[in-house]
Amino acid sequence: MIIMSVDLGKARTGIAISDESESFAFPKKVITEYNTQKLIQKISDCAKEFSASLIVVGNPKNMDGSEGWRAQECKEIANLISEHSGIQTVMWDERCTTVSAHTALNFTDTRGKKRKEVVDAVAAVIILEDYLQYRKNTK
Repeated sequence: MIIMSVDLGKARTGIAISDESESFAFPKKVITEYNTQKLIQKISDCAKEFSASLIVVGNPKNMDGSEGWRAQECKEIANLISEHSGIQTVMWDERCTTVSAHTALNFTDTRGKKRKEVVDAVAAVIILEDYLQYRKNTK
């Protein structure tokens, strides 16, 4: 099954997908969209384009594990994505994924405009890799 992950941002949203065997996660794109309804449409279109059977949406919990206003907002958007696309969504803890993405980009010496363009897709990959590992370990 192909699984797509979404790292929601205020301006940029990262998209990553798995392979059929759920072994690898690949960055696919970054969507730049400020309008929530248009963003939901674009995410749904990506899910259909990539033949995703499940969408994992990053859940930005606070460091103590509690959920603030942004986590609630992401849950609402995830529900709208599911309604619009007809594909089940799952919320997944994304604490520190952006920090990890920046660390990964440091290793590849990705800087400046290029870094800004890909960091959200890399964060989506990290969310998806974590979710795939969870699925593998719970089968």
